[in-house]
Amino acid sequence: MADDKIVGLDIGTSVIRVAIGEIDPETGNLQIAGTASRKSAGLRNGVIVNIEDAKNAIKEAIDAAEQNAGTTVESVITAIGGSQIESQNSRGTVPVSSTNKSTKEISRADVERVIECATAIKVPDDREKLHVIPQNYIVDGVGGITDPIHRMGTRLEAEVHIVTSAKTTIQNIRSCISRADYTLDGVMLKTLAQTQSVCHQDELDMGSIVIDLGAGTTDVLVLLNGAPVSTASVPVGGNLVTNDIAVVTSIPFATAEKIKVEYGCCWSNNITDENDLEVILPGVGGRDPDVVKQSQICQIIQARMEQIFTMVKAAIVKNTNDSIKQLSGNIILTGGGAMMDGVIELAQNVFKTSSVRLGVPENLGGIEEDYRRPDFATVIGLVMANKTLVQGRDTRKKSRSPVSKKTKQKSGESVIKKIFKSFF
Repeated sequence: MADDKIVGLDIGTSVIRVAIGEIDPETGNLQIAGTASRKSAGLRNGVIVNIEDAKNAIKEAIDAAEQNAGTTVESVITAIGGSQIESQNSRGTVPVSSTNKSTKEISRADVERVIECATAIKVPDDREKLHVIPQNYIVDGVGGITDPIHRMGTRLEAEVHIVTSAKTTIQNIRSCISRADYTLDGVMLKTLAQTQSVCHQDELDMGSIVIDLGAGTTDVLVLLNGAPVSTASVPVGGNLVTNDIAVVTSIPFATAEKIKVEYGCCWSNNITDENDLEVILPGVGGRDPDVVKQSQICQIIQARMEQIFTMVKAAIVKNTNDSIKQLSGNIILTGGGAMMDGVIELAQNVFKTSSVRLGVPENLGGIEEDYRRPDFATVIGLVMANKTLVQGRDTRKKSRSPVSKKTKQKSGESVIKKIFKSFF
């Protein structure tokens, strides 16, 4: 990756998306130089099942982004989600150490020790830690502290959110990207990356929910007081909606997907007698084409989408316990499913709140603005979250010898964890 370039890669179940960000060396501003999206292959429900097919799809998407940006890509940062992700909250306590025992001023070393203590949990051999995010610091029983450094105290506690992933999933991602001749700079949780591109600080502080409506899975991140409190994944997504249309109308899956994209609506109140369009269903095996109303397609879609939102709501209640009562921000919808007509109204109905909005990435400038859509929230979030990583790379490279791919990957992942600690 060039010193002034950040490449985000979202390997989705149905679509692979790429965003290339560049940093102006004079102003330090980030802008999107090019984006691309291509049909995915080799994935099922967010998991790579065919490395060769996935590799080819990744290569095709990055090639398209390179052409749009007029540049070349050497390395990428990607995201992960789905059922392979697990999370838990943990807590650690350490005494404050100080050379001057009369002051007991908390130092950065004390903070590092308490984080290490909080993360000293048993992780199964088949899993690895992806993120460790501080939620809250407590000094001598007083909580709600975001930065304890230089405070006086004798006992320091930390509450952290730990995200883990299946090792094989990371290995498969690394293998695909390596076979496509790119270097993997790091892997992030999808919904965590999305918070960088679609969430406002007041939403993080007040408590909000990010719901990523993907094709294979629906992922959820609950935030409170500026930090994640839980993550969850529901093993259903937009592909199941498409399958329902295909089964009920007896048409091929690909045709059902096209109809969903062109005529899909998941809130029946948005369709009236005046705007109820006719939808042509192509004949199969010599059968004559059929014509149905858009409202009939809506009935199929709404039933499944309502079920998905209901499952998401149940997962949130289960994982957040009493924390859900403190949420007063917004429900933010991202992913391809968030682009469907009526999705906000349906979510408002299921969650019994009017505080629902689409997660649209902010305008970062550049020659195109096609990325300002909910389905690009992940790749734009990856680029924004790693701006600090790129800005700090130039001086480091000048003072060290080249490193191997393996070393570079480890270094990148370690820095990313530190970046997220500073964000939250």
